[in-house]
Amino acid sequence: MNLLDILTPECIRAPLHAGDKRGVIDELVDLLAAAGKIDNPSALKEAVWTREQTRTTGIGHGLAIPHGKCPGMASLAMALGRPAQPLDFEAIDNQPVRLVVLLASPTDRTSDHIQALARISRLMTMEEFREQIYNAASPQDIWELLRAAESRA
Repeated sequence: MNLLDILTPECIRAPLHAGDKRGVIDELVDLLAAAGKIDNPSALKEAVWTREQTRTTGIGHGLAIPHGKCPGMASLAMALGRPAQPLDFEAIDNQPVRLVVLLASPTDRTSDHIQALARISRLMTMEEFREQIYNAASPQDIWELLRAAESRA
């Protein structure tokens, strides 16, 4: 799974405008909608928020990967945002989140959904890469870091 197949530069925002968990999810879903990646932003917002209420997607090391499945989507889509300030996401390590990666997928693409989650997690286990992303000055810098990492994979 190459993340650049499901992420485009216009779906990256740094810094995010929202300052809380729900606002960040809504803002990232709105980016996907503005880019024409999803048809029903309200359904996706509800799916992602419902999933988030079950168990936090703040997986530690400053990363959160909120995700949800939504009917009517043709393919996986991803949006990425760096909060202006580290954000409480109720992460499992109790540390604030410095990067939020939202993954949206059709209801019938479970395998692709799991592969994308695994790829994001694998990339972010690399401390040097993680710190570069957290300190990137712009969406374009984040895109270039991801492009370079995916070309090495």
